[in-house]
Amino acid sequence: MKKMTLLGGLTPAQFLRDYWHKKPLVIRQAIPGFQALIPRDALFEMAARNEVESRLITHFKQHWKMCAGPLAQLPAISKKNWTLLLQGMNLHDDAADALLRQFNFIPDARLDDLMISYATEGGGVGPHFDSYDVFLLQAQGRRHWRIGAQEDLSVVDGLPLKILRDFQPEQEFVLEAGDMLYLPPHYAHDGVAAGECMTYSIGFRAPAFQELGEAFLQFMADSVDLPGRYRDSDLVPSKHPAEIGRQMLSQVTAELRKIQFTKDDITIFLGEYLSEPKASVFFDRPTRTMTFAGFAKAAARRGVKLSRKSQMLYHARHVFINGESFAASQDDKLSLCALADLRRLGGTAVAQASKDVLEALFTWYEDGWVLLD
Repeated sequence: MKKMTLLGGLTPAQFLRDYWHKKPLVIRQAIPGFQALIPRDALFEMAARNEVESRLITHFKQHWKMCAGPLAQLPAISKKNWTLLLQGMNLHDDAADALLRQFNFIPDARLDDLMISYATEGGGVGPHFDSYDVFLLQAQGRRHWRIGAQEDLSVVDGLPLKILRDFQPEQEFVLEAGDMLYLPPHYAHDGVAAGECMTYSIGFRAPAFQELGEAFLQFMADSVDLPGRYRDSDLVPSKHPAEIGRQMLSQVTAELRKIQFTKDDITIFLGEYLSEPKASVFFDRPTRTMTFAGFAKAAARRGVKLSRKSQMLYHARHVFINGESFAASQDDKLSLCALADLRRLGGTAVAQASKDVLEALFTWYEDGWVLLD
């Protein structure tokens, strides 16, 4: 693997071995000459839209306030100590999505989103920790960071934000445009704007096992098949009417133990779960209708690409896209996996694809999941 300026001259393998999940890393000029991808005024306009997840954070001394979007009005930029957070900006802007994809040395199944934080002088979200890995890229202006590897992660009660009760910083530094800070999970940090600034957060998914377990049980509910009903033809008179009898417990236990799941069940569940779009994500269908033949001809000439809102994953013969799954043949898997990995498929590859793949691409095109390149 090549050394990456993005990782301070480390190869992805070196970074993952020495820093990922282990310790922080400050990378000066991770992206030399970097400039904010979306102008401030455009961010403010996006904060007012229903489909954009936004929050306004303000604080005065120890009084914190959070307002969820859409945000039709924002404080004056001359006012200190406020922050605008816009989540999932990779879903709304091609340049933001392209920046997020620079981190694809981490599997897509772990990649979450790109959040943009705009702040005026003194703005921030307070000392806190995240439950996931994060890269904090300074996009504009300067931000003063304090970080620490503390064990006490208790938070102040009664606040709209999870502010650490006893923040114990060990290091501090200022990031300028193009600089980046990597932090592993549960690493305490506090970033305060030194003048007007923007910071881009590249976050990663780390689902809680409890959350996965609950979702898996719901997934399996559709495939449980337990015919028959409870029977007690040899029932005897009860001396204790409120007691649940041993016979009932034994019979129900025996039936429930018939519920089984396979490795394939887990694979399909996990792929569908990880590729499922967030509830706030909506796809735009093509404005111009096209026949299958017309689509196949255009796709063979221009190629196709995934919508920036689409999540496509695979494992072995299973292919997953936006919460749906299917088993692909060995030949079809090659082109579909290429589409998932590269997020686009050239015209030559489309022209050589099977009819099954073309039909799938056409369906996804009609749903807005795939676009002509």
